[in-house]
Amino acid sequence: MKQFLLDLKGVSKSFRTADGAPRLVLEGVNFTLMEGEIVALLGKSGSGKSTLLRIMAGLLAADAGSVTYRGRAITAPVAGVSMVFQSFALFPWLTVQQNVELGLEAQGIASHERQERADSMLELMNLGGFGGALPRELSGGMRQRVGIARALVTNPDVLLMDEAFSALDVLTGETLRSDILELWDSGSIPTKGMLVVSHNIEEAVMMADRIIILASDPGRIRSEYLIEVARPRNADSAQVRGLIDEVYGLMTMRPVSAAATLAAASAHVHYRLPDTDVSRIEAVLHLLAAPPFNGRADLPKLADEAELPDEELFPTYEALGLLGLAQVEKGDISLTPLGQRFAEAGQTLRQEIFGQQLLTHVPLAARIRKDLEAEPSGTLKEEPFIALLEEALEADEAARTMEIAIEWGRYGEVFEYDFNAGVLKLPDEEPPEAPAS
Repeated sequence: MKQFLLDLKGVSKSFRTADGAPRLVLEGVNFTLMEGEIVALLGKSGSGKSTLLRIMAGLLAADAGSVTYRGRAITAPVAGVSMVFQSFALFPWLTVQQNVELGLEAQGIASHERQERADSMLELMNLGGFGGALPRELSGGMRQRVGIARALVTNPDVLLMDEAFSALDVLTGETLRSDILELWDSGSIPTKGMLVVSHNIEEAVMMADRIIILASDPGRIRSEYLIEVARPRNADSAQVRGLIDEVYGLMTMRPVSAAATLAAASAHVHYRLPDTDVSRIEAVLHLLAAPPFNGRADLPKLADEAELPDEELFPTYEALGLLGLAQVEKGDISLTPLGQRFAEAGQTLRQEIFGQQLLTHVPLAARIRKDLEAEPSGTLKEEPFIALLEEALEADEAARTMEIAIEWGRYGEVFEYDFNAGVLKLPDEEPPEAPAS
């Protein structure tokens, strides 16, 4: 009978914003990881994926709920759970061998045994002969192999992978992913369960037995998807492409209540704007308008054509929806009539449409414009608006939201910005007015 490895019940977590107010990051998360399974966690920015992983690793404490490993409460890092980070997290002044031995040293393993186990793990990760190298002498893929070797050398029951392949180029990431799966499926590693946080839908489908999709702001489990196709899986097969399509649909689908919540949130001046720029919005929109899509596309096919990762495309889809230029439904995206008009327009009309939609649908931009019009000098410092955002967002999120609003506002000629002085000002010419509702 399979055993529970990790069990989370009612887990919630908040962080403090700049003004000391709590901001809920995770709410009521219930999750189990069983022996013998690989689970992938998918979610957009703000879904708390990495926070949840750190709670499971014992690096963060939950504010509410229970977190257990084999029935024992996790209150600090435990010997049976290891974690691989996106950033490699190697000590640059230590050799590869020394980096891999760190976990064993912390467990009090004798020197000769540490060396033997590290040597064996480096061989298993195709790093034999590199024990004396420093991290800077290795490629990105090799450095991540060192990180994985360090996590596995302690013989963990559970391996947590926080976007472990996202910092690598596509080919290197696919090769490393395949190698890990081969070790897992062949029983060459002692790990009993893996939890993989990813932005990449294809990666999740290729690896996981089960996919958990998290909603955002706050993070909570929205849906679960079971994959019963045996590994190794062929990414080009019709069966796997169908699975990818279905998961895209789940990622972009919103139940009525969630759609209403999003609409209410986006109508607020503190709404965290999708982290995408105008050039990407335009590029995706024009790609969608052109053949072979002609205004409507399957999201996986559009991602392949755009040659951009999901984590960059999802905010762009959200921005297109927010501005009324496209709509996403069941894994497909289609242009609205206004989006089609935008795609066919010249530069001046595109900026006019963008500005109109910005004033209509982005309260922060409308607030900036209104305050500038009320100011006799027609200029305002950006700091008060950042402080306003920090009432609901963390400082870095507030600053990034302001950067996005400024870029969008300048493109739509709603306001101008002096980068040297940090000053917002009215444009020299009249900006577009919001269309009558």
